[in-house]
This record gives sequence, structure tokens and C-alpha cells, in this order.
Amino acid sequence: MAIPGLRGSDHIGITVPDIDAAERFLVDVLGAHAVYTLGAKRSDDDDWMTVQLGVHPRTVIREIRFYRLGNGTNLEVFQYDSADGQAPPPRNSDIGGHHLALYVDDMDAAVDYLRAEGVEIMGEPVASAGASAGQRWLYFRSPWGMQFELVSFPEGKAYERDAEILLWHPGQPER
Repeated sequence: MAIPGLRGSDHIGITVPDIDAAERFLVDVLGAHAVYTLGAKRSDDDDWMTVQLGVHPRTVIREIRFYRLGNGTNLEVFQYDSADGQAPPPRNSDIGGHHLALYVDDMDAAVDYLRAEGVEIMGEPVASAGASAGQRWLYFRSPWGMQFELVSFPEGKAYERDAEILLWHPGQPER
């Protein structure tokens, strides 16, 4: 069974401490395109924020901005004024930990570019093994501490030779 009519992911939502600084990183460094903005959302008289979003009822969404990142990843970026404080970004090992992986055609050129832009690079590119052989990857951090990953496998991954279903990626030709 599956959700009726499911076609795929529409966007990834992320919360940032400074939406203008996040836009500079997303647009000027990653190359995202700003698409549209929504204004503040608050609910002073009821529990709408808790019921709909799972946050403190007096929390305010200061602004929401939408971006298109490359071929297929839309980002919904929030800046909240949280009524009960904010936690630091989770690590990958924390419940809810996450990262956003970006496919690039040339890993070395992408890493050199990020370094030139002053982005915090985490280690050096790693060559995957096993079913992911053929892939290289590297993590980096946004200015607000969110982890991103570069991945590249221009010749494909080992699992693809025998797979009935392939994982989708932006560089994949249409079938």
C-alpha cells in the first residue's frame, strides 16, 4: 500500500536563525533561486500553532521563504520567534538528525568552490564501498550549523547493475 496519488517529495522545510543570512548562503553559495515569500504567522488566542505545527502556542513564524535548488529540491525556509526557546541543530546520531545531500557532477570542483567560499568542510571526500561503490561524498555545514552533503557518482553505483528499481538522482537520465 502507499499514499494514494503519491508522486514524490515537494519540498524540505528547514528552520534558520537568520533568514537573510540563510538566503545569502542558499542563493549566493549554493545557487538556489528565491521563488516567493510568506509573511508572519501567529495565533494569540488559541492553540493553532501547537495543533498544526507542534510548537508552543505563542510561537511566531516571522517569515517563510521558498527556494528552488537545482533540478528538483524545493526548500521552505522558516524563521521562528520561538516562545519556549530553540535547540541547536541535531547531530546525525540524534533522533530527528538529518542532512541534505546535493548531487554534483564533479566532486573535486564542488569542494574547491565551497572552500573558496569559506564554507566549513567536514573532512575530505570519501569513496563509498559495497552497493554504493562508485560514489564519493563529503559533508559540509551551513552558517547556522545544518549539515549538507555533496554526493557524486557520474559512472553510477555498484547496486545499479542488478537493481530492478534505481534511486532517483538529478543526474539520472529519464527512463
